[in-house]
Amino acid sequence: MFIFARSIAFELIIIYMMRKIHSFLLSASLTLMAQPVLAQNRQQTEIYGPQMKEYYQKLDAGTEVKTTQKPVIGISCGSSLRNNSARSIEFAGGIPVLLPETKDISLIDDMLNGLDGLMMTGGEDVAPAWYNEEPSENLGKVDEDRDYFELALIKKASDRNIPIFGVCRGLQIINVALGGTLIQDIPSERADTTIKHGVFGQGPGPAHEITTVPGSLVEKMLGASSYGVNSRHHQGIEKLAPGMRITAWSPDSIPEAIEAYPIRQIFAVQFHPESNTAIGDTTHLHFFQHLIQQANLYKKAKDIHNKILSVDTHCDTPMRFSRGGSLLTRNDRQQVSIQKMKEGHLDAQFLAAFLSQKELDDASMKAAAQKCQDILNSIHEEVAKYPDLCGLAITGDDAFRLKNEGKLAFLIGIENGYGIGNDLSNIKKYYDQGVNYITLCHSYDNHICNSSTHTIDENKGLTDFGKKVVKEMNRVGMTIDLSHTSMGTFWDVMKLSKLPVICSHSGAKDVFFHDRNLTDEQLRALANNGGVIQICIFARYMSPDPEKTDIDDVIEHIDHCVKVAGIDHVGIGSDFDGGGGVLGLRGANDMIRITEKLLEKGYSEKDLAKIWSGNIFRVIAQNRAAGKK
Repeated sequence: MFIFARSIAFELIIIYMMRKIHSFLLSASLTLMAQPVLAQNRQQTEIYGPQMKEYYQKLDAGTEVKTTQKPVIGISCGSSLRNNSARSIEFAGGIPVLLPETKDISLIDDMLNGLDGLMMTGGEDVAPAWYNEEPSENLGKVDEDRDYFELALIKKASDRNIPIFGVCRGLQIINVALGGTLIQDIPSERADTTIKHGVFGQGPGPAHEITTVPGSLVEKMLGASSYGVNSRHHQGIEKLAPGMRITAWSPDSIPEAIEAYPIRQIFAVQFHPESNTAIGDTTHLHFFQHLIQQANLYKKAKDIHNKILSVDTHCDTPMRFSRGGSLLTRNDRQQVSIQKMKEGHLDAQFLAAFLSQKELDDASMKAAAQKCQDILNSIHEEVAKYPDLCGLAITGDDAFRLKNEGKLAFLIGIENGYGIGNDLSNIKKYYDQGVNYITLCHSYDNHICNSSTHTIDENKGLTDFGKKVVKEMNRVGMTIDLSHTSMGTFWDVMKLSKLPVICSHSGAKDVFFHDRNLTDEQLRALANNGGVIQICIFARYMSPDPEKTDIDDVIEHIDHCVKVAGIDHVGIGSDFDGGGGVLGLRGANDMIRITEKLLEKGYSEKDLAKIWSGNIFRVIAQNRAAGKK
């Protein structure tokens, strides 16, 4: 049993709050296998054995979406559950709550609905089948039920970005849950070691020294580069899980601390700080204070998202619909789904009807318009399949109404004006089907304008037909999207458009120079136009090293654009399922992390409300109002 107990009174209060805070909608992955959310490279080779693969697939696919919760029955638990871990959480300013073991995945989701942080404690060995190994003759006692419960708990808490702190077995089960392996028995497998790790019956006193990595959380907690720690284990990390890093070592090179910060709020140690904290040690208390600090940040972000409307203005998920994917598909390869949006507290998502650029002859243009219509039809059909979970929205008011009904909102944009074909009347036709914006081009020049990427001349802009497109979009009330357009196109539209425009998924060129990003001069012009830049989450646009691009790089682009263009002219447009994704922002379930990061930078709830939806829906409303006139 995983103990997180304080008293039955506190437990019943928190459980009651769990039911009242929000109802979490589960969804299914029907055919594809789950991969760890912390993987640094989505293209990496398999890291799990058959048993773990099968189990994680069941976790993603085995529960129907539900809108109600089972009644909560309080069961009195004795004071013996009030252990060192619970007291340490108390001392640090948190409320510990008992989480009883269960294999009922829906109950685990209900538990997590009301949690702001998670602690994984010590105990039995982890069954080696989970990391695809046969048991060693020196394997200790295992608890199959606890393994099932805690693996699900870690995976699902990590999917939601709930802060996690692990101790001893907690470090080991976290490493296994995220794709790592263990030394099953240090004494027999590391026979040359002179360090005794299984020092039991000695109390909280130090058994050996550890060396911390400079700048790591464990160094910050202990305030030293070396420190004496207790040691009550015979297992340890063999292969580190993807996305984690080792931040402390024993003298015989056994990992003593791991963390995923700043990618995830996951942190674990091999020793037992709770033993020291429970008897008044203020140094070890820092571990628990850090957990409480991160839990408070997560809670504040959740509370803000409960009040505001959050929208991502660009994803290419509709491309998945023709390949067997759906809005209910939850796996690592599809970045946007109903379940991931709920996990990330994302209320609304623009689905893009994307068209790759092809020939410009009449037949090809006609085919492009037909393909665009087919994609729009698929979006309408897909959203209509789940009326209890989501609905199509056009305006911010529509999205808010759906949120108040407990549903997600999906909106529509078209990526590449190629889909208009040669027929300007298609603009009104698409507008009447709920399309809110059209990106004038993609990565190649087309019949409307020049592109920023594979262009014959970045200084060239709108064609004669393109000028007619801009005027017609203004007349109809369709928002013009300048992401992907050349410098010449940008300035042509700025001169010609009478209405505010957007860049649905772009970045700041002064942060990182890329042809897809905007200069400070363009940002100021966009602000003067009343428009909005929606910051992209695309590694190649954010930093010079795509493999190392992380959430902090994205935040730097957001912060820079706010400083240059102003708080009223910045938003979020991920480009998920179209190449988007960086370390720490791999899918819709990670969007809550943007709010946490901006809160840490001092952004207010009012600021966040503008960034997450106020700015983009102001522009859309202004365009639509002009069209009605």
